[in-house]
Amino acid sequence: MTHQGAHIALVRKSTGEREPFSEEKLRASLRRAGAAPETVEEIVGHILAELRDGMETTAIYRHAFSILKKRERGVAATYSLRKAVMMLGPSGFPFEKFVAEVLKTKGYRVQTGVIIPGFCVSHEVDILAEKDNKHIFVECKFHNEATLKSDVKVALYVHARFLDLKKAHDTTERSTPKIHEGWLVTNTKATHDAVQYGSCAGLTVIAWNYPHEGNLHDLIRMSGVYPITLLVTLASGEKRHLLAEGVVSCKALLDNENILRSAGISPDRIPRIFKEIGQLRGIS
Repeated sequence: MTHQGAHIALVRKSTGEREPFSEEKLRASLRRAGAAPETVEEIVGHILAELRDGMETTAIYRHAFSILKKRERGVAATYSLRKAVMMLGPSGFPFEKFVAEVLKTKGYRVQTGVIIPGFCVSHEVDILAEKDNKHIFVECKFHNEATLKSDVKVALYVHARFLDLKKAHDTTERSTPKIHEGWLVTNTKATHDAVQYGSCAGLTVIAWNYPHEGNLHDLIRMSGVYPITLLVTLASGEKRHLLAEGVVSCKALLDNENILRSAGISPDRIPRIFKEIGQLRGIS
């Protein structure tokens, strides 16, 4: 813990804002990733020894990650999960497919890229999820930058689409599925107004760290479905190739190693890739 009265360094966020460095935030992020207590304290000690005013939070992250990678490789991969999800871009399609894979583990039947007629216009739905005779319209909002947030305009847009889809079923005899719920799922944060609007209007908002329980980070960890972009045993070009082929999850690689062979990965590397996958928490 920081000693009372000791100088607290001001670190620079990616937005350019400065804020006091928080040991507890660093500890909490490492604990959430599953790092052992002794590893947590070792990393905090290293960071404190090098901390200085104006240090970028991204530099702190890289340093913490480099130590964690040496001590607990699988945990290090989980710690970098947020960055890995952002690497599913630049288009939003791999993110949509990844979210669909996560929802499958929760018992949902899912379809992606479905065209459904609304009352006014037809809509291309990112994910149509069905469970217990309820259909859910899921709009995925993908951002390449952590500083970008889904604001109230996004929430209004998603809710308007949901209402149009719902009205189509309620007012006609079309054989379209009744849409019971609308969800906005984003890989970064949602603004306060977006969250407030969702709560008021009945739109479910799932952001990286919202709600407190059941946020996107929680859903991924509980599902055991991790993006291939987490794997340090794959080169960047190999990841891009697999994403272009529609392969987004490590589980898909475990289920069919021929995917790796068809990507030109030599047979002697495959066991190392599978070993790293096995070290990710939640994947056996």
